[in-house]
Parts: sequence; structure tokens; C-alpha cells
Amino acid sequence: MARLIEIHPENPQQRAVDQATQVLRDGGLVAYPTDSGYALGAQLGNKDALDRIRSIRQLDDKHHFTVVCKDFSQLGQFVHVDNAIFRAVKNATPGPYTFILPATREVPRRMLHAKKKTVGARIPDHVVVQALLGALDEPLLSSTLILPGEQEAMTQGWLVKEELDQQVDAVIESGEVTADPTTVIDFVDGVPEVVREGAGDTSRFV
Repeated sequence: MARLIEIHPENPQQRAVDQATQVLRDGGLVAYPTDSGYALGAQLGNKDALDRIRSIRQLDDKHHFTVVCKDFSQLGQFVHVDNAIFRAVKNATPGPYTFILPATREVPRRMLHAKKKTVGARIPDHVVVQALLGALDEPLLSSTLILPGEQEAMTQGWLVKEELDQQVDAVIESGEVTADPTTVIDFVDGVPEVVREGAGDTSRFV
């Protein structure tokens, strides 16, 4: 049974944040709110959690998992951002965007796209996520919580717990969030390609 951890959406209680962080450090899989729906998160090297995410979302090896970072400097440790796209990515973060970029050696191989060796990278604009990342002091392995057959991310913690009670270890509840998933921009070839339109405005990349 998943643990429900209630965290204030504007003033996260440190005790509750620490409880969620401890679940992650203990190898758990956590459903957490972001600025573009709920997501599933775990520590980067957690193979079991990655397999569980694949099972919950019914993903194949072409899916791009995401490295969720606290800030741009941390993001730069896990993906290669060349000068041509530096400004575009920096100006769009934090925000509801996921960028597909070449991964550095800091990213576990099992997270990478099977052929391209790329990974998603994201800096959410959400108080609770920022508090969680700050307490954890490392990025999260993550994937938007879109259930098989659905087009939108889940938005309410109580409903996530009801749906995935036996499949995740904790659910963070901090009020309803927007249903739109992140806008996904592929920068692998050096020019922006909109892979998925979501909560982030695509006009800046067109």
C-alpha cells in the first residue's frame, strides 16, 4: 500500500519533504506533482523503479526517461548542451518542457534511448518538486504519469493513490495540478523539433 504524504503547495513542510526524500533514498518509487501533471520518480540508479515505471506505463525501449534537475547548472552535468541551443534551453527553464539531448556518462545506460543514447532533461517550475530536489541533492529519474490508453497526465494525488496503490511506494499530495504534460523538444540534431505539444508554449522554438 502506498504511503500518502501531504505537502503544502506553497510552503512545503520540511518534515514532510524529508519523509518523501527518505522513501526515494530507500529505493522507493514516488508519484509526485509537477507544473505539468503528476510524474513517477526515483533515484537515478534505481533499476527496479525504472522497471516498475515501464510496467505501469507499458513503455518500450524507445521511451525517453527524464532526468529531473533542480537548476540549469545541475542539468549541465547530465546532458550535453552546446552553444547553439544553450540560450533556448536556459530561457525556457524552469518550466513545463522536456528537452531530448545527448546524455553524459553520469546518466545510467538503462535510462537512455536504446539506439540514440539520448535522455530527457527537465527543470520543473513547482515549489514542491524544487523542495524535494533540494533535500535529495541529486536529480530524479522520472516519467510523466500518463496511464496506458490515456492522453493526459494524472492530476490529483488521491486519485493516483487509488489507481496505483499497490504499484508505487508513496504519493505526494499537494493539491490538483494541470493535466497537460510537458512540451517535448528534441534538440539532438541541433535544431528544435517539437515531439509533443503540452503545457509549454512551442512558439519560441518554431
